[in-house]
Amino acid sequence: MTDSWSWDSDGLVMSNEAKAPLSFWADDIAANWSTQKNTYVAMTGITPSGHIHVGNMREVVTADAVVRALKALGKTAKFYYVADTFDPLRKVYPFLDEKTYAPFVGQPLSEIPAPDGSGQSYADYFLTPFLESLQTLDIQVSLIRADQAYKEDKYVENIIKALQATQTIKEILKKQTGKVMDEHWSPFVPMCEKTKSMMGNRVLGFDVDKQTVGYVNAQGYESEVPMAGGGKLTWRLDWPARWQIFGVTFEPFGKDHASRGGSFDTAKRFVRDIFDYEIPCSAVYEWVSLTGGGDMSSSKGNVISIAQMTKVMPPEVLKYCVVRAKPNKRLTFDPGLPMLSLVDEFDDLSSKSRHERAAELSAVSDLPPLGVPFKHIISLAQITGGDLEIIQKILKRNGYQEPNLQTLQNRLSYAQAWLEAFAPDDIKFSIAQDLPSEVGALTSSQRQGLGLLAQRLKPEMDASQTHEILYGLKDELQLTPKEIFEAVYIAILGKAKGPRAGFFLASLEHAFVKERFEQAAAVSNQT
Repeated sequence: MTDSWSWDSDGLVMSNEAKAPLSFWADDIAANWSTQKNTYVAMTGITPSGHIHVGNMREVVTADAVVRALKALGKTAKFYYVADTFDPLRKVYPFLDEKTYAPFVGQPLSEIPAPDGSGQSYADYFLTPFLESLQTLDIQVSLIRADQAYKEDKYVENIIKALQATQTIKEILKKQTGKVMDEHWSPFVPMCEKTKSMMGNRVLGFDVDKQTVGYVNAQGYESEVPMAGGGKLTWRLDWPARWQIFGVTFEPFGKDHASRGGSFDTAKRFVRDIFDYEIPCSAVYEWVSLTGGGDMSSSKGNVISIAQMTKVMPPEVLKYCVVRAKPNKRLTFDPGLPMLSLVDEFDDLSSKSRHERAAELSAVSDLPPLGVPFKHIISLAQITGGDLEIIQKILKRNGYQEPNLQTLQNRLSYAQAWLEAFAPDDIKFSIAQDLPSEVGALTSSQRQGLGLLAQRLKPEMDASQTHEILYGLKDELQLTPKEIFEAVYIAILGKAKGPRAGFFLASLEHAFVKERFEQAAAVSNQT
């Protein structure tokens, strides 16, 4: 059978009769999908073997964007999320206690205890915070727990098909991957009733009428298990089997599955030849790497969890950072200073960098834009201690239109959380209650400049006017801008760096600034 699907330059799997590309990748997929299928079922999933991180988020956000684009065409779609809770614990990961978890290696994640001793399963321990994050991100999915799906007979028909076609499957694997499976290989992985392990068990035979599979474990123990819940299909068979079971018509997946001889190559053959179903439309996505840490990996502990990020970053911005890039473009995630710029890009409707369609598909709430740079909110959170009323007065004094109070409160809460979790030390500051001793190390010209600022700054001045006064001292006193700003920061903060000086000074009480600079200037008179 010829394959009527192909990869396009953006990593999308589309039919050869697909329409010409539109202006945005998610709309391209939705338009093609809606012309090729009569039903619309999107699916993504993950094995909850560790913390579900921002890198994992790319898959579910990609699918969500396409579902939203489809709905914009007036269509309806189901969106399933499969938690592979029936996968075995493959090893004792670095974040686990070796002594505690070594005995559980090989057992399904749904059947072993959580690391915190809470009584929930290992799978639920990692899955629950992720599902809560999906609600925060306004990604609506129907959850499928793999262990339940297997136990509820949903896979039995396809398990029988796979077992009956074992020889054909071996031939396909050899042709697609070059691997020769041994005579004892089986597409079904039984779970030993004695050891509860899915590792080291060999299938001896199966009974279609009884719907059981006979096996022998590594110690020679022989028995049989029911097809419903007594084991699972190997990954290369499980994936195409679920396409047929749940009627999947679209699924994004990572580039590892798309490699030559990878699981997608075999899944395309298995879904048609074994399970009698068509290949879904899809999209291949690139990895998300962590600045300074390489590709995110739960097993290596190189992660920032989605649950953690939804507490420090507006959910719509978190989605936007994924949606604005084509799935096949590599993303580098940096929760530090670049995050502030990303929030500003999303919130600034006039920004040339802002991608309007990506923002639409990332929307979470109906809150209006704040209209104030997030970097300013970071500064105000520290200047005022998070006092909303004072912040409103400062913004008004600096010429900003009265912001939506709910939006301001929202962004302020994220600013405070970001300061605590990810802010570099040179971004954090506090107003010195007394004149810092570091003022004594300033040059006489710097102290003289502070004295002139005390005279020239006026209560009604905004950030722009204050900035002009600062720069006006440059030529008058033969100082560099760096020397001027350094003097300002040392006098008020006790350190040489701080937020944007114009907005910073205009945000402080004028009487305080005047008195502090006069004190600093007086130090020069004593030396």
